[in-house]
Amino acid sequence: MSLEGVQVLATLDNSSPYPSGTTPRDILTKKALQFLVILQRSFNNRRKALLTARVERQKSIEAGNLPTFLEETKHIREDPSWLGPTPGQGLIDRRVEITGPPDRKMIINALNSDVSTYMSDFEDSLAPTWENVIWGQVNLYDAVRNNANFTAADSGKEYKIKGPDERSNSVPTIIVRPRGWHMVEKHILVDGEPISASIFDFGLYFFHNAQALIDSGKGPYYYLPKMESYHEARLWNDIFNVAQDYFSISRGTIRATVLIETLTGAFEMEEIIFELRQHSAGLNCGRWDYIFSTIKKLRTYKDKVLPDRGDVTMTVHFMASYVKRLIQVCHKRGVHAMGGMAAQIPIKNDSAANDAAMGRVRADKLREATAGHDGTWVAHPALAYIANDVFNTYMIAPNQIFYRPEKDVKGYTFAEGDDLLNTNIEGGKITEAGIRKNIYIGLSYMEAWLRGLGCVPIDSLMEDAATAEVSRAQLNQWVLHGVTTVDTKVQVTPELNAKILKEETDKLAAKAGAGNKFELAAKYFLPEITGKTFSDFLTTLLYDEIASTENSKPLDLATLAP
Repeated sequence: MSLEGVQVLATLDNSSPYPSGTTPRDILTKKALQFLVILQRSFNNRRKALLTARVERQKSIEAGNLPTFLEETKHIREDPSWLGPTPGQGLIDRRVEITGPPDRKMIINALNSDVSTYMSDFEDSLAPTWENVIWGQVNLYDAVRNNANFTAADSGKEYKIKGPDERSNSVPTIIVRPRGWHMVEKHILVDGEPISASIFDFGLYFFHNAQALIDSGKGPYYYLPKMESYHEARLWNDIFNVAQDYFSISRGTIRATVLIETLTGAFEMEEIIFELRQHSAGLNCGRWDYIFSTIKKLRTYKDKVLPDRGDVTMTVHFMASYVKRLIQVCHKRGVHAMGGMAAQIPIKNDSAANDAAMGRVRADKLREATAGHDGTWVAHPALAYIANDVFNTYMIAPNQIFYRPEKDVKGYTFAEGDDLLNTNIEGGKITEAGIRKNIYIGLSYMEAWLRGLGCVPIDSLMEDAATAEVSRAQLNQWVLHGVTTVDTKVQVTPELNAKILKEETDKLAAKAGAGNKFELAAKYFLPEITGKTFSDFLTTLLYDEIASTENSKPLDLATLAP
């Protein structure tokens, strides 16, 4: 197949700092690029149409049409006969999953952890610079082949994946999260347009690793982020089928867990599983993105304003209903219902604070295990023992798919639509301290992201794009409705948010020293939190700052390896 109409606006290193010797030129080959182009040309128009449909749906919500269960798919929800597939090899027991970006050190630490799976993340915990994205693919290529060992240049410390005699568990199963449908990879142009970042991340990993994973007794497994409708799941399913057909791999070899991170997606859980049927590995409670989506979708409704983020816990009505429905739907259809992230990280030199933080982790995992989840997420290897201890106590089988909560003779008593939309939080407060915390977290995360860091420890929590999005959306919603703080009795205005942003920017920039990007981050943050704009995503808002394609000379494709 010709690569006419394809441009690569990025450098490709031909040397490697790692013992494996794998380089970006081993990853972006002519055949790999041809495969990506087939997927892009086959499906990009549908992707763009679905993004347009998101915009139209948001307009409808803002016009007064709140999300609800779809009449057009009622027959799917009411048909008890269909099920998802049996779990894929390596996905039967998923009691503890660790997540993080495809950084080489992170990959090795994750694969050495006492966890069941590792979700390697190209989305919320990765700032998608070209170097991060392409070297992430290199790192995964080597990890799949147990060849990711390296010595850190700064410390001289050796990192290696443990051998069979050094570990108490088997090597965790790798699951890859590609970027969402809304993102593009501007370093690769196909017919004058940037390639879909979802297709790029999915396709490169699949092209190079699918057969090796199958040979290892597992398979190419994915987490799918931020979908807003069953139509978007259908698009993924069609891409999976084409990819498997291309390599004469049996359909159903790919397995994908969908993160239910959007309010509209929560109303279409069964339909999403149905669309992915033979490829479904269940659903996951993507809690922070779900809170962000709820604010985003209902932003213009004054009676849906949420209080300080600390008051929006998993036990409030709309969040508990979301969890309940996800478990009910997944187990009804015979697939995993995965719990959410414990973002805490160990607090050194303060044992009391650390004990309190670990206590919160244990309570959260206890809530998930006893609710019926089949596994949970942690952000740091040190939290794995807590999650394992809880799930080993309350889930003695490999999973809890057999558990059918609230079953009666008529079927399942699901959380209803009104439950998912009931955002009233008794005792919830909006405070000036909450404003300042949101600005501090959002600004700190955006500054790090602009420096190429997508996973950032802030105040002993591992923050990613989702938590920063909650901060941004809350500030925007509070300004939009001119709410009044309960502690200082001041109205939240554009001027107040701008004043606090200036104070936090000056303070953080002075502490960070030369070379920081707080002023640049504040420039982008200011119109978002003063109500002048409200962008769909921070990652798309900031992406041009880290996508270094301007004035880039296209790579000579003839120099690519076959």
